[in-house]
Amino acid sequence: MQRSPEEQAKGLQTQLKLTDDQTAKVTAIYQMQAKSMDSVRTASNGDRQAMMQAMRPMREATNTKVKAVLTADQVTAYDKMQAEMRNRMGGGGGQGGGNTPPPNEK
Repeated sequence: MQRSPEEQAKGLQTQLKLTDDQTAKVTAIYQMQAKSMDSVRTASNGDRQAMMQAMRPMREATNTKVKAVLTADQVTAYDKMQAEMRNRMGGGGGQGGGNTPPPNEK
């Protein structure tokens, strides 16, 4: 189900019209993320909640690094793609600043 770092970079290359240099840099960023996430999966010992919490800052850092490689127009398109993906995934599940509000205390 999970795409390889190379597949992710190729997808962005197609969607955002990345140069070969940009694609190489994005591939390296995704490869580093994949290694870090594999470590988290192993360390979480099946604790999905802990794993998701540990991965959120990694995803945010990866997005920041990817954006640093892109042009201003590509960043705009990338942000739009990310928002559309969150919407398809059921509203984002609290990602992107959309945290669950605290319960009402009455």
